[in-house]
Amino acid sequence: MEVHAQGKSIIKGSHVRYTGTGSAGEVLDIKSDDEGTWAKIDTTDLWYNSEFLEPINPREYERLKLRNQRRKEVSAKDDEQETTKSKDDIAKAVNSKKKLEDVDMSNELCDGGG
Repeated sequence: MEVHAQGKSIIKGSHVRYTGTGSAGEVLDIKSDDEGTWAKIDTTDLWYNSEFLEPINPREYERLKLRNQRRKEVSAKDDEQETTKSKDDIAKAVNSKKKLEDVDMSNELCDGGG
């Protein structure tokens, strides 16, 4: 199946960008239904209305794919750091609780008066 966008053909394997969000990828599949023609993109695994796709050259596709990979790596690293921070916070809270368990709250302590 072939789709035409901006005067150019889009087929399986074409590199495209969705104009609504800038998402770009390689066309994995094309289908048509009552609402239009759709192309499935590899980078998002989503179907996009072909009316809003624009063909891009392979070099631009590779650049965008590399940028997306970097973003995913940074996001994964941020998630890992957040998990480590959360574990550290939990450990601090547990230690604080243990310290407070040894505090003597008997009535022999100094009284504030009154």
